[in-house]
Amino acid sequence: MDTPAPFSTLIRTASHAQHTEAETSSFMGDLLGGRLGVDAYARYTEQLWFVYRALEDGAGALREDPVAGPFVRPELFRTAALEADLAHLRGPGWRAAASPLPATEAYAARVAECARDWPAGYVAHHYTRYLGDLSGGQIIRDRAERTWGFARKGDGVRFYVFDAIGNPAAFKRSYRELLDGVRADDLEKQRIVDECKRAFAFNTAVFRELGAEFPLSA
Repeated sequence: MDTPAPFSTLIRTASHAQHTEAETSSFMGDLLGGRLGVDAYARYTEQLWFVYRALEDGAGALREDPVAGPFVRPELFRTAALEADLAHLRGPGWRAAASPLPATEAYAARVAECARDWPAGYVAHHYTRYLGDLSGGQIIRDRAERTWGFARKGDGVRFYVFDAIGNPAAFKRSYRELLDGVRADDLEKQRIVDECKRAFAFNTAVFRELGAEFPLSA
């Protein structure tokens, strides 16, 4: 009899199409290709701040939860780093001007809803964000440093720098082990996979709205 695939493999392969759609958006392609200005990068960073506030504001109440609790790892938290980046990108008054796009507002609201009402759904959003930051996010950091002259791992790209994680590869392995051991039956695991797909769809919607705000000139 075939051995069932680990849940970490299942969630990655099942959401591959949605993941690819998000990361190959025209906005992200233009941003990584150096065809957009630093204002577009700052606006993207601002949208991340709203999402991570929802993720991390909801984390405290989940620390003791049997499903989501093991994933609440302070060394992953990004809000403070995003705030440092935004202060650098936009100046000390950035908060007063910060505004979520409609897609960002919907995304953050869904994260907050899961944190409040459905810990397993929170795990789906946690996975799509933080494991992505530790992986593909490093490509964004490198391109941002090269394109806009930020100091290596300095102000402007601190969001992508995990100072408290000495070995990202080992950390990602341990994170996948947490996924493999998540306390959920097969039906709930499928619901987590579906929520993961939904998270990537939220990301795609945010990129679409950013693309409309920063269209490339012909």
